[in-house]
Amino acid sequence: MDEVSAGIIAYRAESPRKYLLLLYPAGHWDFPKGHIEQGENERDTALRELREETGIASDELELKDGFKEEIEYFFKKRNELSHKKVIYLLGETEKKDVSISNEHRGFIWLPFEEAKEKVTFRNAKNLLEKAKDYLEEEE
Repeated sequence: MDEVSAGIIAYRAESPRKYLLLLYPAGHWDFPKGHIEQGENERDTALRELREETGIASDELELKDGFKEEIEYFFKKRNELSHKKVIYLLGETEKKDVSISNEHRGFIWLPFEEAKEKVTFRNAKNLLEKAKDYLEEEE
């Protein structure tokens, strides 16, 4: 069964720039994301999931329209191999205080190098690189 999710790489534009990572119950660090529900587009889903998982509302985030990256991976769900695609957007916020949902065990804001070390999966590290490159080109 294929799943499609959407998420946001959230950052604060201070010096150095800091990226938001969430600690998932399985013990890995990743970006906020969730399943696209019927009637939603990826932007709606990404913003809803960010609000549900971090308390950051859509009016507290400025999405960068030129950034959209997709990753795909396989994982086991109920002993069956599932295929998942996640579409990531990039957004700037000034909000430091995050109120995580019960879906997560913690959060952290980190500068690029530390965030890249902290995120668990290679595809998340690659996403972080792409976000950094995009923001540097924008400056």
